[in-house]
Amino acid sequence: MSDLHRAYLNLGSNLEPERNIPRAIGLLREAGTVECVSSVWETESVGYAGPNFLNVCVLLLTPFDARQVKFEISRPIEAQVGRVRGGDRNEPRPIDIDIVLFDGTPHNTQIWDQAFVIVPLAELLPGFETRGGERLSDFANQLQGRVWMRKRGDVATESKAAR
Repeated sequence: MSDLHRAYLNLGSNLEPERNIPRAIGLLREAGTVECVSSVWETESVGYAGPNFLNVCVLLLTPFDARQVKFEISRPIEAQVGRVRGGDRNEPRPIDIDIVLFDGTPHNTQIWDQAFVIVPLAELLPGFETRGGERLSDFANQLQGRVWMRKRGDVATESKAAR
């Protein structure tokens, strides 16, 4: 078990998210061990006017390194769910999968001040220390107070076919 890496992934969707989030999580289960899944959170689009996003954080246990997770797991799942890359990076999308933490190290620091990343991650790692040395749960509470977001208990994180 010690040869498995711990990849915390943020999944976001604003095109049919109630269908695409569970589908992507199901595909992640085929690619590795999904150890835990946060609640689903709804947020407004960042950077453009578009449909609201649903976001969730997943802990994936995998023998793959970070580059392999990105290019051999995340990108193929994005394509399978219908994501086409190459257009406007802020356009609506069926799924977006980002590595947030890999073996305890922040992976994409540009997204670490975004509530849509931090709030779901804090559910899984409340005691993790941020760059500033504060607990992730405290930082998440601060971010949550600055933006509109709501927990979506009505959205499944597994597709009916996977049950």
